[in-house]
Amino acid sequence: MESKLTSKGQVTIPKALREALGVKPGDTVRFFKNIDGHWVILPTVPVTALRGMFARPGRKPVSLRAMQHAIEQGAIESGLPRARR
Repeated sequence: MESKLTSKGQVTIPKALREALGVKPGDTVRFFKNIDGHWVILPTVPVTALRGMFARPGRKPVSLRAMQHAIEQGAIESGLPRARR
């Protein structure tokens, strides 16, 4: 697939690629450069799409505050500096 760059530096993502990525008008995509120098385009997934992804039967969901606390505790225990707020 190819696409032409406009004078404004914009490019249209071909329909087949948009469908493969599952992106629609108004969605956001990100561009990443791999360590081998190749560029990758990925759709940005809203955090709400992750809800329930790792649910375990009989376990209560963990709050974002509790997750942040656990991350900070792990950083402290490993000697990493605390996150700035």
